[in-house]
Amino acid sequence: MSGTVTAVDEIALSGTKDGKITITTISQPYGESSESVASIGISLQADAKEPDWKVHIPKANIDAVIAALQEAKKSL
Repeated sequence: MSGTVTAVDEIALSGTKDGKITITTISQPYGESSESVASIGISLQADAKEPDWKVHIPKANIDAVIAALQEAKKSL
């Protein structure tokens, strides 16, 4: 992966001792012509070098993902 990573937020991961959720933006994540993305990483241990899971969300999909997460929250 290439591009510039910019930290946005870090949130404690509920249900873990020291896990975290990291939110970043990545410019040109897949090379020079690729669009920037928001990246959500889940680390089960705070000192992890790389997240255990991560997802890249293109800007055009962020609003739909937020709406879907709000709906999911209602059913939890």
